[in-house]
Amino acid sequence: MKVVTLRVPEDMLKKIDEIAKKEGIEKSEVIRELLKIELRNKLVENALKAYRERKVSMWKAAKIAGLSLWKFIEILRERGIEIQYGIRDLEEDLS
Repeated sequence: MKVVTLRVPEDMLKKIDEIAKKEGIEKSEVIRELLKIELRNKLVENALKAYRERKVSMWKAAKIAGLSLWKFIEILRERGIEIQYGIRDLEEDLS
């Protein structure tokens, strides 16, 4: 693992301390878990944006998000995003 130094507002650090104490784990573990969750969310948001803008196929968007195609389709349905699939998408998926 690499060491990263960052500055956080006091109120945020206080909440991290509370979570660590409540769960009986180190602050660094709480921060790693929060980063992991938010990184996953950011990847999904980026993939959804690229997909909505028709910059990538559904398969490619799922890859960007780090999800299976079926999980990505589930997220599309949950968010009411229309599933777009055309010849270009098929060609991209086949290549």
